[in-house]
Amino acid sequence: MKKALLTASVLTLLSSTTQADTLAGLYIGGQVWDNQATGIFGESNNQVNFNLSDEQQGSYFIAVEHPIPFIPNAKIAKTSLETQGVTTLDREITFDNNTFAEGTVADAGFNVSYVDYTLYYELFDNGLFSFDIGLTGRDFNGDVTVSATANTAAEGETPDYSTVTGRLSTDEIVPMLYASTIVGLPFTGLNVFAEGNFLSIDDHTLYDYQAGLSYELVDNLAVDVNITLGYRSVKLALEDLSNLYSDLEFKGAFVGAVVHF
Repeated sequence: MKKALLTASVLTLLSSTTQADTLAGLYIGGQVWDNQATGIFGESNNQVNFNLSDEQQGSYFIAVEHPIPFIPNAKIAKTSLETQGVTTLDREITFDNNTFAEGTVADAGFNVSYVDYTLYYELFDNGLFSFDIGLTGRDFNGDVTVSATANTAAEGETPDYSTVTGRLSTDEIVPMLYASTIVGLPFTGLNVFAEGNFLSIDDHTLYDYQAGLSYELVDNLAVDVNITLGYRSVKLALEDLSNLYSDLEFKGAFVGAVVHF
């Protein structure tokens, strides 16, 4: 129900502000992110470093800005985090009610995406410098798996080796603070930008920030096209997000584009 209400409110804002827009408009963008994943995850005290592999991830967004006072601008963004890893367990662990013995070679899959529903206000914009602030509802969705080949026969019986797989699914919305700024470099076509979502409470510590340079490839009355290059970092320190505990970081360089109509 919370997801449906949040999605409906943002989509309503998108439809209404598109008609009202006269000064800004519609922004569509995306990026390819080459990141390195480090850290641990699991259940409660069973978190393990699975030596997660480096991957290329994709993300994209759509935003609408408008001149109507007191009504926030709206942005929807989606990011995927998909990686795999393998390790030899140095202790016995449990995952999704399955027991994995010490010395077992365990494979892990981390396949979690999230959609950010953001409402924000542009506090300042003079053409060379802008600053936005707002609130984001981060909707996590995906699953995390741990699997290994183990002997499932009782002690003294003929060994029976089979693959045991534990799976946790995440489906939860977390509120975060949103902030964004752009600084133009006169006569160069370049802009310096930074953007982030942040949360730090007892059970979760999350951040997702990016910073870099954009270049105005096309700039006319009909459409603007900017090429972006920068660095992005995502921190997922989670305690009991649908039974998932983690202390993970994804970080690396990205390249992308933003089109403004």
